[in-house]
Amino acid sequence: MSETVPVPHGLPMERNAGPFDPPREITRLREARPVSPLVFPDGHEGWLVTGYEEVRQLMADTRFSSRQDIGIVHVPYETPGMPVATEPSPQIPGLFVAMDPPAHTRLRRKLTGAFTVKRMKQLEAHIIDIVERQLDEMAGLTPPVDLVKAFALPVPSLVICELLGVPYEDRDTFQVNSAKFLVKDQALDEKMAAYGAMTMYLAGLVTRKRAEPGEDILSDLARDDDLTIEELTGIAFLLLLAGHETTANMLGLGTFALLEHPEQLAELRADPELVPDAVEELMRYLSVADIFYRYATQDIELGGRTIGKGSTVVISLLAANRDARRFHNPDTLDIHRRARGLVAFGHGIHQCLGQQLARIEMRAGFDGLLRRLPTLELAIPAEEVKLRTDMNIYGVHELPVTW
Repeated sequence: MSETVPVPHGLPMERNAGPFDPPREITRLREARPVSPLVFPDGHEGWLVTGYEEVRQLMADTRFSSRQDIGIVHVPYETPGMPVATEPSPQIPGLFVAMDPPAHTRLRRKLTGAFTVKRMKQLEAHIIDIVERQLDEMAGLTPPVDLVKAFALPVPSLVICELLGVPYEDRDTFQVNSAKFLVKDQALDEKMAAYGAMTMYLAGLVTRKRAEPGEDILSDLARDDDLTIEELTGIAFLLLLAGHETTANMLGLGTFALLEHPEQLAELRADPELVPDAVEELMRYLSVADIFYRYATQDIELGGRTIGKGSTVVISLLAANRDARRFHNPDTLDIHRRARGLVAFGHGIHQCLGQQLARIEMRAGFDGLLRRLPTLELAIPAEEVKLRTDMNIYGVHELPVTW
């Protein structure tokens, strides 16, 4: 395997290959050595994993811990960006994404019934109705309109609020604070202030649901005396954050990508039956939740390398989804690809719990958008679109469109 590419000092994050592509340095690293040494800003030596097979093997191996109370740690639910060497942080109750079995198993098991494929399919007609109502509102506006504000953010926010039992009129509280929480380069106290504001709000909400449960997921959980208020709050935080931020950014960035690939867009408009395959391909091509961390609890062989016990390991899902060893011509957006096996939702025990919900929202969203607004186009030059390079979930801050 080639060793000509230097060991990176810090994680290459600059989107210098275009708004939809991984950083060039990441691509070069994956082609040279899919499991690469990585030097963190404080001098700590770890690893960066970018190859498709290596990422799947790593994420399926529970010897790579997701806990943040051991080893090199970072702020709760941090994704892209670099962790710094600090004292291990205590585990946050309910935040099962940062837990290993058996603690992870106990909490996740309580949610699997809420997110079954069957239950999500039952919601499909209602989700389509939410999309259509939002498009009714958007169609009544005078272009240019910001697609993020008018469509991409409201749709998954409305859906997750209804599912969880969070009043949609409180959206300013959680949308503003979740956005603040996901800013990459900010002081820890600012990030924790946003986190604190969200958890204070959610603690009050789950306490009320425990006293007077309704017909929603948080009420169902609140009926379970095995869960503490602190655990309910952590679960609510995770589901609310992940439930609207990722899908909102896929709808925004995915629309931008389609508008920048007019031949693919024309084919999709001509044949709406292609929408499910297009959604899979957009998830592979864009992978908005890209960077994740693991911690080796023992010496582990991966991709011909020995990951030493105690090492921090950085995973790039975007790089893995662009691996030519798995996907033919991977840097081309191809809505006919049938991109099975993608790792945009992760892999292994931490694979995204809400992936079927996200798929239904995206299928309904893209189908409705293209059907209702057949002349949709950017209202500004593509190079002026504000990209979320400063955020831990990638996408666009705004997408001014006209029709």
